[in-house]
Amino acid sequence: MKKMFTKLFSTGLLICLTLIGVAVKAQTTSLSADATTAAPATGTTATDMKAEVKAEAKAKTETPAETKAAAKPADADTTWKPQRRLWGYTFGDFYYDAHSDAGNRGPETMYNGVASSRNAFQFRRLYLGYDYEITKKFKAEVLLASEPNANTGVSGTTSIQNGDNLVDGKMAFWIKNFNLRVRDLWTGTDFVIGEMSTPGFALNEPGTNGPTSLSEATWAFRSIEKTITDFHKNNSYDVGAALQGTFDPSTKNFGYVLMVGNNSTSSLLPAGATNANTGFYKIFYGDIWGKFLNQKLYVDLYADYAKTAAATATIPGQEHNMLKIFAAYNTKPITVGVEAYTQQIASGVTNTATKTPENATVHGFSIWARGAIVKNLNYFARYDSYNPDTQFNSADSYTINTNYGSYNPTVKETFYTAGIDYNPTKNVHFMPNFWLIDYKDQRASTTTGYVGPDHTLVFRFTFFYTFGK
Repeated sequence: MKKMFTKLFSTGLLICLTLIGVAVKAQTTSLSADATTAAPATGTTATDMKAEVKAEAKAKTETPAETKAAAKPADADTTWKPQRRLWGYTFGDFYYDAHSDAGNRGPETMYNGVASSRNAFQFRRLYLGYDYEITKKFKAEVLLASEPNANTGVSGTTSIQNGDNLVDGKMAFWIKNFNLRVRDLWTGTDFVIGEMSTPGFALNEPGTNGPTSLSEATWAFRSIEKTITDFHKNNSYDVGAALQGTFDPSTKNFGYVLMVGNNSTSSLLPAGATNANTGFYKIFYGDIWGKFLNQKLYVDLYADYAKTAAATATIPGQEHNMLKIFAAYNTKPITVGVEAYTQQIASGVTNTATKTPENATVHGFSIWARGAIVKNLNYFARYDSYNPDTQFNSADSYTINTNYGSYNPTVKETFYTAGIDYNPTKNVHFMPNFWLIDYKDQRASTTTGYVGPDHTLVFRFTFFYTFGK
């Protein structure tokens, strides 16, 4: 009996130990796989449990999808791609100077000082720009320019207008634009600070709230010649701050530009109090524009005002201001543009007879047309009239007080140009054209220094190409 009991007890103990061992092994395996894994549901087989353990172990070795990429805000704009754009353009000519003005007039022109019959290949502008969007809100613009003249001087002994050539006649880049744009400071208006284009004629910033149809962009042939206000030295760029906006952000048919600048273009400002133009005075620019008749008619009104210090004890503080209107009508057969301005230059000249400073009133008028002849072949023609002083008395003589541009009150100018534009592919142009200025001295023929009517005539084969834009 005792022996049987011992046998039964031993058998029962062995079964219990076996069951405990199995349970401990299963629990150990489960804990090693995931100490937090819940117990399998009733009815789960050993095979199912092993599959779950393997799946959970594998999941532990992989990075969850949520941690692979940072979570994006619900309102993030996934369609915006930052702009990183290197761009540039160049134009120049092979030119032949058929006749040069005997008085070497027109210091603001490309061919001042160029002898008759001279011919050469000549760059007139090289641009290298970079646009960088820091964020969707902030954009930086950089523009380097080289704008050499046909008259490069001889070993640096001849004065070179604007210093776009080095003293040895070689081309060099200089900083023309370097600014930061804040898009939509409020809806429809950008804020720009730094060195930038003014709204006088050249401002053209697609993809912003600034205008894209001022006179230079609408004329579309800057590669042939500047607009009339640019030609006669109104600022095309300056260092300052501006608001460029639209009154109707959804359609952008009406807009404005307000800007304040140093009136120094890209020049550094001397620190001395004797500097007559900058440091203590600023120039103010204003522009309002609109598009009408289904955007076929474009009208632009521009004004600026600048004051400078007194030139001498006898010449009061000087100032100049411009009022300008530009209008263009654009249809498929032809685009016609008209630009007219008046400019007051206070105490701009001194009458040597009366010994008193006098104001000078400038009038300028330009009309042009362009259009298509056949596919890839276009035409253009333009006429300008310029009177530097409508109150000029031919019996008197004058000295110049203002240092505005290359101002000369004695010479009236009439400008003509026309040509053909062959556009074999996008952004490439070849343009045979002529360039002519007639000069007329406003002084009496008996006046010392008087020069009779004459002209400068240049025949050109112009090339123009753009890249990266």
